[in-house]
Amino acid sequence: MVSTEALPDLSAYDAVLFDLDGVLTPTAEVHMHAWQTMFEALFAAWDITPPYTERDYFDHLDGKKRYDGVASLLRSRDVEVPWGDPSDPVTADTVCGIGNRKNVVFETVLRDEGIAPYPGSLALLDALAAAGTAVAVVSSSKNAEEVLAVAGIRDRFAVVMDGVIAERDHLASKPAPDVFVEAARMLDVDPARSAAVEDALSGVASAAAGGFSLVVGVDRGAGEQALTDAGAHVVVDDLSELVAAVTTPTRPEETTS
Repeated sequence: MVSTEALPDLSAYDAVLFDLDGVLTPTAEVHMHAWQTMFEALFAAWDITPPYTERDYFDHLDGKKRYDGVASLLRSRDVEVPWGDPSDPVTADTVCGIGNRKNVVFETVLRDEGIAPYPGSLALLDALAAAGTAVAVVSSSKNAEEVLAVAGIRDRFAVVMDGVIAERDHLASKPAPDVFVEAARMLDVDPARSAAVEDALSGVASAAAGGFSLVVGVDRGAGEQALTDAGAHVVVDDLSELVAAVTTPTRPEETTS
């Protein structure tokens, strides 16, 4: 990781665009558990080898739209099934049906256990709000609105670019730059004057391809070198590391004559 002195001041940018799962909230862990539960059962039923591993999550699922992730992972095992339709039931042996099976597990855990933001991420959002820096969420998840609401931070973001919008507008999944570029357009900022924060390799690559001036990687398991290779300019373990670097405007009563 970089030294404290070398960490960037995110308030120096016109806006900061955050991924959600694994960056603002620990929902990535819920997603990981849901994917593992679903794919282990599927692989056993279909006699697919090699077995599902945690590495599969980072290589094929993390940061991508749900159905793109399913197709990518099945393709890695030389398995092809019809794409189907998002309305497919969970019993359908299609890409969409399989993705919908995973989402049932995710929604159950979210509803039963709730979710809270990472304390360090909340502290950074507070610091950026005090500095007057615009923020947005860029998530591949169709559950983003629900997760933000359950976490109690939905009102902090004027723009939430999520999987629902991506599907509606036919935007390509990360690592393509489409969702980050569209979020910047929605926020009316230039990517070249903005920062992006991601924990997924596909998300880092997406922001880098979108021409963002600064791409911050948050290492929640992908690995510092892998995030750097994907395009991150700086990598931190937790967003609390960036709080001290934020410049908060001095209030008039704090100045001295």
